[in-house]
Amino acid sequence: MLALFVLLANTQVIPAACIDPAQLAHSTVSIMRHFDDAERDARPNLIGVRGTGWFLSPTTIVTAEHVTAGMKLSMEEWKPLEIADGEGSHFIAARIQRLAGVQAEKLAVIELEHAVSAARSVAIRREPLVPDEQVIALAYPAGRLHPVGGRFVRFGDDGKLAGMALLEFYEGENRLVIDHGASGAPVIDCDGRIAAVISNVFTQSIVWASRQIRISTAWGMPNVVSVPVQVLDEFARAD
Repeated sequence: MLALFVLLANTQVIPAACIDPAQLAHSTVSIMRHFDDAERDARPNLIGVRGTGWFLSPTTIVTAEHVTAGMKLSMEEWKPLEIADGEGSHFIAARIQRLAGVQAEKLAVIELEHAVSAARSVAIRREPLVPDEQVIALAYPAGRLHPVGGRFVRFGDDGKLAGMALLEFYEGENRLVIDHGASGAPVIDCDGRIAAVISNVFTQSIVWASRQIRISTAWGMPNVVSVPVQVLDEFARAD
């Protein structure tokens, strides 16, 4: 789970032809659910769960389903959610409005009890990504906005990866720049449209000098798993 419990050349920059992340201000936020004492009984050191989300409208935020599951959000009960975008944070009562998708990982649409006045919605891409297409991700690792450039590799075709958009993101030598706190982050094409939503990363752990070290995939291989955003349209058509 890419959530907070307190995802070629070896350089990576956002291509000049892609949209400037500054143009997407107030579209993506850090979201965090702080647990109360009763919820922390089983794990006293777990203060909450953090992820990334983006505004579908001033009263709705989209993220990965496992983020809302980790936050213990439901469709019935309103619970306080901290929403932050670098210019401050505030708490708004929230609940799950709906889930979308048929893959192992779905998208969750979070309903807010009242609108966020500064919220900005971004266009949704209707067509699928194509191999080697350049993209950027707007993620909140450690609760701070961090735009990262990357590329679409291919769609998964087997098991839990079937239908998922597989991407390669890195920054310099860091192939784990998309990691904890990035779940729910929008993957945006160079026209500024949201194409997918980050769900997970490919990693494995090795033991070196008595330490456990997480490593990513090989260069040129996908290292990030995402849900194609078109599942939101599919849900609307099903309704």
